Amino acid sequence: MSVPRSPKALLACAVAGASLLLAALPPAQAVEGPAPDPRNPQAMRDMATAIAVTAKYVDEQQALKDGYVPHGQECMTNPFGVGTMGYHYVKESNWGSTDPARPTALLYSTAKDRHGRRKLQTVEWMSADRDQDLKTTDDRPTMFGLPFDGPMPGHWAGMPKHYDLHMWAYRENPAGRFHNWNPGLSCPPKAAGAAAATPAAASHAHGH
Repeated sequence: MSVPRSPKALLACAVAGASLLLAALPPAQAVEGPAPDPRNPQAMRDMATAIAVTAKYVDEQQALKDGYVPHGQECMTNPFGVGTMGYHYVKESNWGSTDPARPTALLYSTAKDRHGRRKLQTVEWMSADRDQDLKTTDDRPTMFGLPFDGPMPGHWAGMPKHYDLHMWAYRENPAGRFHNWNPGLSCPPKAAGAAAATPAAASHAHGH
Protein backbone atom coordinates (compact mmCIF):
# COMPACT_ATOMS: atom_id res chain seq x y z
CA MET A 1 0.00 0.00 0.00
CA SER A 2 1.39 3.41 -0.97
CA VAL A 3 1.82 6.06 1.74
CA PRO A 4 0.68 9.65 1.00
CA ARG A 5 3.67 11.94 0.60
CA SER A 6 3.98 14.95 2.87
CA PRO A 7 4.24 18.47 1.36
CA LYS A 8 7.94 18.52 2.36
CA ALA A 9 8.57 15.25 0.54
CA LEU A 10 6.72 16.52 -2.54
CA LEU A 11 8.75 19.74 -2.43
CA ALA A 12 12.04 17.85 -2.20
CA CYS A 13 11.06 15.68 -5.17
CA ALA A 14 10.05 18.71 -7.21
CA VAL A 15 13.32 20.56 -6.55
CA ALA A 16 15.38 17.47 -7.35
CA GLY A 17 13.39 16.85 -10.52
CA ALA A 18 13.76 20.46 -11.63
CA SER A 19 17.53 20.30 -11.20
CA LEU A 20 17.72 17.13 -13.29
CA LEU A 21 15.51 18.61 -16.00
CA LEU A 22 17.65 21.71 -16.32
CA ALA A 23 20.86 19.71 -16.32
CA ALA A 24 19.53 17.46 -19.07
CA LEU A 25 18.16 20.26 -21.26
CA PRO A 26 19.42 19.62 -24.82
CA PRO A 27 20.54 22.33 -27.26
CA ALA A 28 17.73 24.64 -28.38
CA GLN A 29 17.74 23.36 -31.93
CA ALA A 30 17.09 19.80 -30.65
CA VAL A 31 13.98 20.76 -28.65
CA GLU A 32 10.55 20.64 -30.25
CA GLY A 33 8.69 23.90 -29.92
CA PRO A 34 10.00 27.13 -28.38
CA ALA A 35 12.95 26.79 -26.03
CA PRO A 36 15.57 29.12 -24.51
CA ASP A 37 19.11 28.92 -25.80
CA PRO A 38 21.03 26.83 -23.21
CA ARG A 39 24.08 29.00 -23.97
CA ASN A 40 22.21 32.00 -22.55
CA PRO A 41 23.30 32.06 -18.87
CA GLN A 42 20.65 34.59 -17.83
CA ALA A 43 17.88 32.47 -19.33
CA MET A 44 19.19 29.39 -17.52
CA ARG A 45 19.42 31.27 -14.21
CA ASP A 46 15.89 32.64 -14.64
CA MET A 47 14.51 29.16 -15.37
CA ALA A 48 16.23 27.79 -12.27
CA THR A 49 14.81 30.66 -10.21
CA ALA A 50 11.27 30.09 -11.50
CA ILE A 51 11.41 26.39 -10.66
CA ALA A 52 13.03 26.92 -7.25
CA VAL A 53 10.43 29.53 -6.25
CA THR A 54 7.39 27.59 -7.48
CA ALA A 55 8.46 24.13 -6.27
CA LYS A 56 6.55 24.66 -3.01
CA TYR A 57 3.33 24.91 -5.02
CA VAL A 58 3.35 21.20 -5.71
CA ASP A 59 1.27 21.48 -2.53
CA GLU A 60 -1.97 22.99 -3.87
CA GLN A 61 -2.84 24.33 -0.41
CA GLN A 62 0.34 26.41 -0.38
CA ALA A 63 -0.69 28.06 -3.65
CA LEU A 64 -4.08 28.97 -2.18
CA LYS A 65 -2.40 30.28 0.97
CA ASP A 66 -0.11 32.51 -1.10
CA GLY A 67 -2.98 34.11 -3.01
CA TYR A 68 -3.33 31.95 -6.15
CA VAL A 69 -7.08 31.71 -6.76
CA PRO A 70 -8.81 29.20 -9.10
CA HIS A 71 -9.98 31.19 -12.11
CA GLY A 72 -11.48 30.72 -15.56
CA GLN A 73 -12.43 27.49 -17.29
CA GLU A 74 -11.51 24.27 -15.57
CA CYS A 75 -10.16 22.71 -18.74
CA MET A 76 -9.28 24.61 -21.91
CA THR A 77 -9.03 22.61 -25.14
CA ASN A 78 -7.18 23.73 -28.26
CA PRO A 79 -9.99 24.34 -30.81
CA PHE A 80 -7.59 24.11 -33.77
CA GLY A 81 -5.68 20.98 -32.84
CA VAL A 82 -4.73 18.63 -30.07
CA GLY A 83 -3.76 19.57 -26.57
CA THR A 84 -5.13 21.16 -23.46
CA MET A 85 -4.04 23.10 -20.40
CA GLY A 86 -4.90 22.65 -16.78
CA TYR A 87 -6.82 24.50 -14.12
CA HIS A 88 -5.69 28.14 -13.73
CA TYR A 89 -4.87 29.53 -10.29
CA VAL A 90 -4.22 33.28 -10.71
CA LYS A 91 -2.50 35.75 -8.38
CA GLU A 92 -3.82 39.17 -9.38
CA SER A 93 -0.95 41.07 -7.71
CA ASN A 94 1.47 39.32 -10.09
CA TRP A 95 -0.42 40.42 -13.21
CA GLY A 96 2.04 41.97 -15.69
CA SER A 97 5.07 40.40 -14.02
CA THR A 98 8.10 39.37 -16.08
CA ASP A 99 9.92 38.35 -12.92
CA PRO A 100 10.74 34.61 -12.91
CA ALA A 101 10.02 34.58 -9.18
CA ARG A 102 6.53 36.10 -9.60
CA PRO A 103 4.43 34.09 -12.08
CA THR A 104 0.88 35.30 -12.67
CA ALA A 105 -0.66 31.84 -12.73
CA LEU A 106 -0.09 28.23 -11.75
CA LEU A 107 -1.79 25.57 -13.85
CA TYR A 108 -2.91 22.40 -12.11
CA SER A 109 -4.24 19.10 -13.41
CA THR A 110 -7.96 18.92 -14.05
CA ALA A 111 -8.15 15.61 -12.18
CA LYS A 112 -7.37 15.15 -8.52
CA ASP A 113 -5.39 12.30 -7.04
CA ARG A 114 -6.92 9.86 -4.57
CA HIS A 115 -5.99 12.20 -1.74
CA GLY A 116 -7.99 15.07 -3.27
CA ARG A 117 -5.00 17.07 -4.52
CA ARG A 118 -4.47 18.59 -7.93
CA LYS A 119 -1.01 18.22 -9.48
CA LEU A 120 1.03 21.27 -10.46
CA GLN A 121 1.86 21.20 -14.17
CA THR A 122 2.68 24.65 -15.51
CA VAL A 123 3.85 28.11 -14.50
CA GLU A 124 2.53 31.07 -16.51
CA TRP A 125 3.22 34.79 -16.83
CA MET A 126 0.53 37.16 -18.19
CA SER A 127 0.74 40.80 -19.24
CA ALA A 128 -2.02 43.10 -20.52
CA ASP A 129 -1.78 44.38 -24.10
CA ARG A 130 -1.10 48.08 -23.61
CA ASP A 131 -3.39 49.46 -26.34
CA GLN A 132 -5.89 46.54 -26.29
CA ASP A 133 -5.48 46.27 -30.06
CA LEU A 134 -4.88 42.71 -31.27
CA LYS A 135 -3.25 44.02 -34.46
CA THR A 136 -0.31 45.72 -32.71
CA THR A 137 2.57 43.93 -30.96
CA ASP A 138 5.07 46.67 -30.10
CA ASP A 139 4.74 45.97 -26.36
CA ARG A 140 5.26 42.18 -26.52
CA PRO A 141 7.17 41.07 -23.38
CA THR A 142 10.00 38.52 -23.36
CA MET A 143 11.36 36.13 -20.75
CA PHE A 144 14.06 33.46 -20.90
CA GLY A 145 14.98 34.96 -24.27
CA LEU A 146 11.54 34.01 -25.65
CA PRO A 147 8.67 36.26 -26.82
CA PHE A 148 5.30 35.97 -25.11
CA ASP A 149 2.39 34.58 -27.14
CA GLY A 150 -0.38 36.95 -28.20
CA PRO A 151 -1.90 39.41 -27.98
CA MET A 152 -5.14 37.51 -27.50
CA PRO A 153 -8.61 38.12 -26.02
CA GLY A 154 -9.25 37.49 -22.36
CA HIS A 155 -10.39 34.00 -21.39
CA TRP A 156 -12.92 34.95 -18.72
CA ALA A 157 -15.05 37.95 -17.76
CA GLY A 158 -12.97 41.01 -16.96
CA MET A 159 -9.71 39.59 -18.33
CA PRO A 160 -8.10 42.07 -20.76
CA LYS A 161 -6.48 41.35 -24.10
CA HIS A 162 -3.07 40.11 -23.14
CA TYR A 163 0.17 38.26 -23.81
CA ASP A 164 1.28 35.12 -21.95
CA LEU A 165 4.12 32.65 -21.64
CA HIS A 166 3.86 29.08 -20.28
CA MET A 167 6.60 26.97 -18.77
CA TRP A 168 5.74 23.29 -18.33
CA ALA A 169 8.06 22.84 -15.39
CA TYR A 170 6.20 20.04 -13.63
CA ARG A 171 4.66 18.02 -16.45
CA GLU A 172 6.33 16.81 -19.63
CA ASN A 173 5.03 18.50 -22.76
CA PRO A 174 5.85 16.61 -26.01
CA ALA A 175 5.50 19.88 -27.94
CA GLY A 176 8.16 21.62 -25.86
CA ARG A 177 8.57 23.03 -22.38
CA PHE A 178 7.38 26.50 -23.43
CA HIS A 179 4.60 25.48 -25.81
CA ASN A 180 1.20 26.74 -24.70
CA TRP A 181 -0.79 23.53 -25.41
CA ASN A 182 0.16 20.05 -24.21
CA PRO A 183 -0.79 17.41 -26.82
CA GLY A 184 -0.26 14.70 -24.22
CA LEU A 185 -3.27 15.88 -22.20
CA SER A 186 -7.01 15.85 -22.85
CA CYS A 187 -10.02 17.38 -21.14
CA PRO A 188 -12.90 15.34 -19.75
CA PRO A 189 -15.97 15.32 -22.03
CA LYS A 190 -18.11 18.45 -21.75
CA ALA A 191 -21.54 18.14 -20.23
CA ALA A 192 -24.47 18.37 -22.64
CA GLY A 193 -25.30 21.97 -23.38
CA ALA A 194 -21.91 23.32 -22.27
CA ALA A 195 -20.98 26.55 -24.02
CA ALA A 196 -18.37 26.34 -26.76
CA ALA A 197 -15.36 28.65 -26.97
CA THR A 198 -16.19 32.09 -28.33
CA PRO A 199 -15.08 32.86 -31.91
CA ALA A 200 -12.76 35.59 -30.60
CA ALA A 201 -11.03 33.21 -28.22
CA ALA A 202 -10.87 30.46 -30.80
CA SER A 203 -9.33 32.74 -33.44
CA HIS A 204 -6.40 33.40 -31.12
CA ALA A 205 -6.14 29.88 -29.74
CA HIS A 206 -2.49 29.68 -30.76
CA GLY A 207 -1.73 32.17 -28.03
CA HIS A 208 -3.31 30.38 -25.13
